[in-house]
Amino acid sequence: MIEEYVRELRAQLAKSGADAALVQDAVYDAQEYFASEGGDTFEHLAKTYGTPQEVATSYLESELTVAEALRLPGPVVRRSLAGRFFGVLADPRTYGALFYMFLSFATGIVYFTLASVGLSLSLGLSILIFGIPVVLLFLSLIRGVSFIEGRLVEALLGVRMPRRPRIAARDGNIIERIKWWITDRRTWTTLAYMLLQLPIGIMYFTVLVTFISLSLSFMAWPAAQLLFGLPFAAFDGHAYMLETWIMPFIVLIGAFSLVVLMHIVRRVGRLHGDYAKTMLVGDLEGKGAQQ
Repeated sequence: MIEEYVRELRAQLAKSGADAALVQDAVYDAQEYFASEGGDTFEHLAKTYGTPQEVATSYLESELTVAEALRLPGPVVRRSLAGRFFGVLADPRTYGALFYMFLSFATGIVYFTLASVGLSLSLGLSILIFGIPVVLLFLSLIRGVSFIEGRLVEALLGVRMPRRPRIAARDGNIIERIKWWITDRRTWTTLAYMLLQLPIGIMYFTVLVTFISLSLSFMAWPAAQLLFGLPFAAFDGHAYMLETWIMPFIVLIGAFSLVVLMHIVRRVGRLHGDYAKTMLVGDLEGKGAQQ
């Protein structure tokens, strides 16, 4: 009857257009309550916890309240073209995305190492009886990474992610639980996400360091030449200095390119958040999928 209640709760949330991450949170809370309180009839569950419709309504109302409380202050609406262009520098979402893209280089290394080593050990030892704990540990690790990465994505990129871990099947023996984990699509999409995060993180880090360095160099070089006599370029033993009249244009080019980069960073951050949600959450929970 617990499965029937959960299916009905998913259906009620899906009917209301609830976010997939919210559905996962609601299902986790319900299953945790049922596991601690007991009760095996639909009527008992509805009486003690609330009907699926009541619970769905409560979560949807709470989501609006929490979303309003956690919402970052948006950028000031500017009507002029220059205001909209430079306004990206005052948008907190820009710096959240920038920090996430730098951080993804480190998380990519960690995720790729855990995924590759864990997958190799699990496949190699799965045929042995003592390999089962290794497989269980690896599958649990995948779910843990999914939750941690989701919290990073929501905090830095502003995309709603689950605030509860994905609950595993409680019934059956250990082999049936492993089968449940293995047949869950999100196990494999999360594993793919972990492996892909390294090349993505390297790309983010390389592009950011390159273009930020170039932009700042263009902005600072005229001052460096005037104060310290540093040449703009040097080839074959010849030093090339900037003409005084061109220095303001070099600074403007550097500033313009930096602002353009920040627009790209903010947009890429949003796209990565959507990609992370697709890989780590998907739409199964939000569509009332059966398990």
